[in-house]
Amino acid sequence: MEVNRKNKLLLGLAAVALVLLGKLFYIQVIDDSYKKDASNNSMVYSVIYPPRGVIYDRNGEILVGNSVCYDILVTPREVTSLDTVALAHALDTSVDFVREKMQYYHKYRSRIGFQTQTFLKQVSVETYIKFAEQEYLFPGFRAQVRSIRDYPFNAGGNLLGYISEVDADYLKTHPEYRSGDYVGRTGLEAAMEEQLRGEKGYHIFLRDSRNRVQSPYMDGSEDKSAVPGKDIVSTIDAHLQQYGQLLMEGKVGSVVAIEPSTGEILAMVSSPGIDVDVLTDIGKHYKEISSNPRKPMFNRTVMASYPPGSVFKLVNGLIGMQEGVLKETDSYPCYKGYYYSGNHKLGCHAHSSPLMLKDAIATSCNGYFCYVLRNILENRKYSSTAEALDKWREYVLSFGFGRKLGSDFPSELGGNIPTSSYYNKIYGKNRWRFQTVVSLSIGQGEIGATPLQIANLAATMANRGYWYIPHIVKDSENYRIDDKYREKNYTLVDTTYFETAVEGMYMAVNGGGSAGGTAFAAAVEGLDVCGKTGTAQNPHGKDNSVFICFAPKDDPKIAVAAYVENAGFGATWALPVASLMLEKYLTGEISPKRKYLEDRMLNAKFF
Repeated sequence: MEVNRKNKLLLGLAAVALVLLGKLFYIQVIDDSYKKDASNNSMVYSVIYPPRGVIYDRNGEILVGNSVCYDILVTPREVTSLDTVALAHALDTSVDFVREKMQYYHKYRSRIGFQTQTFLKQVSVETYIKFAEQEYLFPGFRAQVRSIRDYPFNAGGNLLGYISEVDADYLKTHPEYRSGDYVGRTGLEAAMEEQLRGEKGYHIFLRDSRNRVQSPYMDGSEDKSAVPGKDIVSTIDAHLQQYGQLLMEGKVGSVVAIEPSTGEILAMVSSPGIDVDVLTDIGKHYKEISSNPRKPMFNRTVMASYPPGSVFKLVNGLIGMQEGVLKETDSYPCYKGYYYSGNHKLGCHAHSSPLMLKDAIATSCNGYFCYVLRNILENRKYSSTAEALDKWREYVLSFGFGRKLGSDFPSELGGNIPTSSYYNKIYGKNRWRFQTVVSLSIGQGEIGATPLQIANLAATMANRGYWYIPHIVKDSENYRIDDKYREKNYTLVDTTYFETAVEGMYMAVNGGGSAGGTAFAAAVEGLDVCGKTGTAQNPHGKDNSVFICFAPKDDPKIAVAAYVENAGFGATWALPVASLMLEKYLTGEISPKRKYLEDRMLNAKFF
């Protein structure tokens, strides 16, 4: 028994010894990675940065490409002696700059170690050539060629976004990056960072006992080639984007255009925005841009929450029909230009009265839609106004309001659609009613929506009841979009009711019915434009101007929403912007009859 136990122990020890010997043989003979790790102190890795992927517009135009730039790098531990005057002259910089840099490296020498630092970014080709001829005089310094972004089209800095060098905070949460790497920070550059960035490569050199770089390691056989980033195709139409920027110049607000049949974003203009000329070296301009009181870095298309104003009447009208409290033949008065609700009166503009639904949409009657919301919230099938409001909210959310749409564009806000709980906190449970929230009838009060959501409403109307999640990247050879962008999102309102609302939008632009439309200036011969004006109250100044439209009526190719802050009536400012965008996209030019409108918008500057 004792002998048997001893034999088992010997066999076990022999097995362990064989495993260890096998592992040792593998490490020493077959796999040399451990050997490389052990010799890392004598090896220098020179990073090869890949060119980022190119960003194209929907028609193959390059929105963001690459060009060559030159940086000067330094490994402080390799700088044994330095003629600061000669180096400053070679790099076309000041002696003070060189001294300050070297003092910084000395102060943080233990933290920097043998890391290579960027000494100067984006020097001119002349400086690069001059330095290259004298590089041998400055041990520890070397020039590096890398690619930077190039912008053939001024197609919106906020849309395209910028790249910048990673900082310490970014490295804490993104360990896959290293100091000196660049990353997409905003816009498309950030949204598609994983596809655009590519893979870094490197050259390996040997270092001698005095830390001087010598020959390539193993004649370069262990070097790794950089892998370029993947190109992507955006949904943007570069020319339409440019045109939208021209129309919005000198104005504060947004214009968003969507292809209703796909949800593809055709244009996405935030004004004022960042000019593409500053994107190449955003750090140089960052302080100036960030201190601008008009916040050009703030992308209003997805980050601003506005009251949608009268364009929201479409939603209330459709909910009223779905709930069975409104028929298209129901007529309501707008008594002397006012709607009276208890001790409150809500004003309206001059038009004929009473009106039916289509005419109420065409003339944007406030009073009519106050009656509609009252009927929705006082519907007896609900036990309370609170229950009715929460059902109303459920309908509204199905139109894409009050939540993030799920776009592939970063930093999207969800907006706000109030709940009964919110009003209970403000007024007390069962202590508020329709009269308390009457402003919701006309898209005011606690409603907040982004311009992207308002444009999505235009696309939903064009599609007669459904929408695709708006997105900014197309399917291409290198990238397949998520299937969620191909799915139809139906509202909770039956599609059969939308035709009535669309007819009202058509009448707003093209006339018909018993009352004149508020959007007649948006009419374009042969395009059958449908539109809805909005004027949203603004506590900080003049009313905001809002307009949504789509065309053609029966086979929509484009839906547009324009939102101009502190501009007054929707028909005066937002309407021209949106309708000119629509005409430009569908016909390629502005008709002579509407040139006056284009000239007025191009010349109008609010700041």
